[in-house]
Amino acid sequence: MRLGVMIGAERGDMARKVSKLVSDIQWAEAAGLDSAWMPQVPNDFDCLTMVALMAANTSRIELGTAVVPLQAQHPIALARQALSVHAMSAGRLALGVGPSHHWIVRDMLGLPYDKPAAYTRDYLQVLNTAIAGPGPVDVENDSFTVHNPTVLAADTPMPVLVSALGPVMLQIAGEHADGTSLWMADEKAIGEHIAPKINKAAAEAGRPAPRIVAGIPVTLCANSEIDAAKERANRILAEAETSPNYQRLLDRGEARNVGDLCAAGDEESILKRFKQFADAGVTDLSVRLLPIGDTRDELIASKYRTREVIAELAKAVR
Repeated sequence: MRLGVMIGAERGDMARKVSKLVSDIQWAEAAGLDSAWMPQVPNDFDCLTMVALMAANTSRIELGTAVVPLQAQHPIALARQALSVHAMSAGRLALGVGPSHHWIVRDMLGLPYDKPAAYTRDYLQVLNTAIAGPGPVDVENDSFTVHNPTVLAADTPMPVLVSALGPVMLQIAGEHADGTSLWMADEKAIGEHIAPKINKAAAEAGRPAPRIVAGIPVTLCANSEIDAAKERANRILAEAETSPNYQRLLDRGEARNVGDLCAAGDEESILKRFKQFADAGVTDLSVRLLPIGDTRDELIASKYRTREVIAELAKAVR
């Protein structure tokens, strides 16, 4: 299993955001992590722009989006942007995309959120054709009528990962993408629901075994502080639980909330949890550093202690 880190989701002073992003990605590469994943927070930096910034300040680490909402731009525009960033990063972009959630697409953007799975399938038909260029992109389906030439192409493969939680989306991801990017999925949900379905769909479509990228919060702490770590996860990350998609995914596992997903405790406890995800079929783990403490200094110290352990565990899980 490959180990990566989520970067860019933290709130804070926007004037210092760029320097913080650069500092965090330089640490991740120096620490030997395999990948870094940039979420698209609705009111924050553009995640593909973050990838371009991080690519300019690194040379090796894979850089992924987790994930770009599909409804926000035409698939030709996304293909053009992604291929450009992929070239700028010397072939290190993993493009994570997804149909997002009703409270973002419909309530925030004012766009339709009807049949998101069907829309994703139609979108991927255009996106995949454009990524496979150069040449004409001629696709007509229920959502798009596209006749668009392109001179862009990826010199090295650019994996496309789809945020897939339910059976239909997992079927689509297995048939039309290189894997899935997950949040709010515990080991049971992955091992009994996600991995079997996406692997079966990929095999039946004649595609390689898909990547399964799982995001989880991680806190290095004393055993007496585990409950505090879970409480903090539930307090600052619980907005995701409002989505019906995530609620259905939680019902397939044993975790009842994001706090239950948190890998918290000493180094041995965190490693044990990581191996449970690997045994469930996860190919890539994306850790969301979750510091704990009562003051800013305590939070910073907690973050750095957790980072040091993550760097060591990257070697142990490979």
